[in-house]
Amino acid sequence: MFIQTETTPNPATLKFLPGQEVLGAGTATFADVESAQVSPLAGRIFRVPGVTGVFLGSDFVSVTKDASADWDHVKPAVLGAIMEHYQSGHPVMMGAASGGHAEGVLADEEDGAIVAQIKELLDTRVRPAVARDGGDITFHGFERGVVYLHMQGACAGCPSSTLTLKMGIENLLRHYIPEVTEVRPVAQ
Repeated sequence: MFIQTETTPNPATLKFLPGQEVLGAGTATFADVESAQVSPLAGRIFRVPGVTGVFLGSDFVSVTKDASADWDHVKPAVLGAIMEHYQSGHPVMMGAASGGHAEGVLADEEDGAIVAQIKELLDTRVRPAVARDGGDITFHGFERGVVYLHMQGACAGCPSSTLTLKMGIENLLRHYIPEVTEVRPVAQ
C-alpha cells in the first residue's frame, strides 16, 4: 500500500491519501481520542503521540498535530497507523456511526429557496476546493442575510481560514445570491 501525503494551508495539518476509499460519502471529525471510539482508523491514529485531531473525508485523512510535535516524527507514525488499519480489515467507522455533515436549522420557511441556492454553491464550488486542502465546510444556517458555516479538518484553525471565508466564500455567495450579505464562522 502506497500512501501519499500532501501539505495543506494549515501547517499543523497534513493530508494523507491511502489510494482507496476512506468514508466514501460524508465526513467525520474527531477532536480527541474519546470521540474517535466510533472509528477504529481515527482511534489508531490518535495513538500516535502529538496527534490532536483527525478528519476523515471521502478518500483522504487529515491529521492535525500539536504545535510542539515535529512532522518528521509524527508523519511516519501516522503513515504506519493508516497502513496497519487497512491491513487489519477493520471498518473505518463502527456500526451505524457514519460521517455526514451536520447542518443547522437557522432558516425561515421563506428562505428555503435561498438556502437551497447556498447549499448548491457550497456543494458544487466550495466543498470540492476545500477538500483538496484536506478539509470540509458545513452549512449551519441562514438568517437575515448572514450565512453561518463551520470549517473542518485542515481548514479548522488554519491561519488563512478567515480569509477563505471572507474573501472567497462570502464574495462567491454574494455574487450569485444578492440576499447574502455576510458569512460568519460557527465553532463546534
